[in-house]
Amino acid sequence: MSNDFDYAHNNKNVIWMSQNTNHLPTHTAVQEAIRKSADEREYTKYPLASGLPELRDLILSDLSLPDQELHITNGGTEALYCLMRHIQPKGSEMITSDPSYFVVHKFAKLGGAKCTDTPIYNGNYRFDIEDIKEAINPKSKSIFLIDPINPLGSTYPREEKKAICDVAEDHNLWLIDDITYRDFAPNHTLAADLLPEKTITAYSVSKNCGLAGMRVGSLVGPKEFIRNIRGTMVSDLGINVVGQRASIAALKTKSEWLPGLVETALKNQTIIKNAVDKIDGVELPVYPSAASMMVIDISKHNANPQEVQDKLLYENDIFVRAGNYVSTRFGENFIRVSFSIPTPEVERFAEVFPIVMEELS
Repeated sequence: MSNDFDYAHNNKNVIWMSQNTNHLPTHTAVQEAIRKSADEREYTKYPLASGLPELRDLILSDLSLPDQELHITNGGTEALYCLMRHIQPKGSEMITSDPSYFVVHKFAKLGGAKCTDTPIYNGNYRFDIEDIKEAINPKSKSIFLIDPINPLGSTYPREEKKAICDVAEDHNLWLIDDITYRDFAPNHTLAADLLPEKTITAYSVSKNCGLAGMRVGSLVGPKEFIRNIRGTMVSDLGINVVGQRASIAALKTKSEWLPGLVETALKNQTIIKNAVDKIDGVELPVYPSAASMMVIDISKHNANPQEVQDKLLYENDIFVRAGNYVSTRFGENFIRVSFSIPTPEVERFAEVFPIVMEELS
């Protein structure tokens, strides 16, 4: 896998559909903020450990959670790493799904916790409330909820999220609400609106604001909890100040660029669907996706996901991801493709993908 990323990073012609990164333009104010910060040489000193106050206020405003507290981190992934160290001690359990963002499962396991990896590659392609109830036992400490779900693109209607919050409250569990792709989802519901005293929200500007390379995220939660966890954070010397300035600019101008970004993402999904519909044995389990990525199921086709990934990358300069990265049980069923990229690049994928699948049939 490292060779794949070496190839992709060293080839400027590669169409990047493998990591859900947002390559669509946001606002010129972002580049201006980056240049200004660099020109003023802000990078010569450590930033405030808890994050720039303006960014903290903007994140809480973006989520409409003014009564909660937050800590800025090196991306949403570091936020989740620190959280695992804090709430999932050795011998504890976390209710998790398969497929999922397995990096977080690894973080929990590093501390000696266990993950349930409850199957969700069926039905509505999200947690079933009865499966959550069945998984709970005295060792359970939290429910890890990705909404919208990476890699499937499914999301929870408000009534289902409320039911999950009710279960968490009844069993005194933390609800971890990873909302990385929230801005791509219409009518998204925050768990913190339903269960503020037991919800920890993992927030990131990597995907919505297109700032994955800047590594800025945060943990948002009850004030006392954030105060307690702050001392255990890796980022006690602060977060990339240039990234924070870029994040501030992106969030301040969000109303100007987000509608166009979402519209382009929806258009790109349609292009992918039209290509998939032409191929026998290939389908989209979730459509439309509420995230910036979707799963293409190829389980009824002769091709292997890794073969598809390799052929697209090394013969066509299109980088998608084989399913085993995000699923142990179902990884051989699908590839994951992200579509927050320029439409001509999606059109190139739509042109090449049917040919690749025919060659592998």
